[in-house]
Amino acid sequence: MDPAIQEVLQVLAEQGLKPMGPLFSYHHRRPAETFEFEIGFAVNGDVKPQGRVKPSTLPASRVVSSLYTGPYEGLGGAWGELERWVRAQGHVETGRFWEAYLSNPEETPDPADYRTELNWVLD
Repeated sequence: MDPAIQEVLQVLAEQGLKPMGPLFSYHHRRPAETFEFEIGFAVNGDVKPQGRVKPSTLPASRVVSSLYTGPYEGLGGAWGELERWVRAQGHVETGRFWEAYLSNPEETPDPADYRTELNWVLD
């Protein structure tokens, strides 16, 4: 994702905008052979479409959130635990979810300290 993140940050800077929150990745469907997701930031103004960077809004949704602390390699297991809880509560699979990366690897050198917010869109 790093080249895409840099592309988004460059466009924001060119438009005089700044991130106002953590980086997120919004997944439109569960992983299969290919991924379909967006990356972005909440920003302090309106983004004008430029190249591959386009404005978007996270949809209003009911979600369940969980905070995972640890290396990114452990995210699959954390999502699995959250999925089991969601199903145990009787919710139906929507396939939509997002991750908010609350720690920046450049500022948090130890992957054991990375914090990622997991957000599962409920039915």
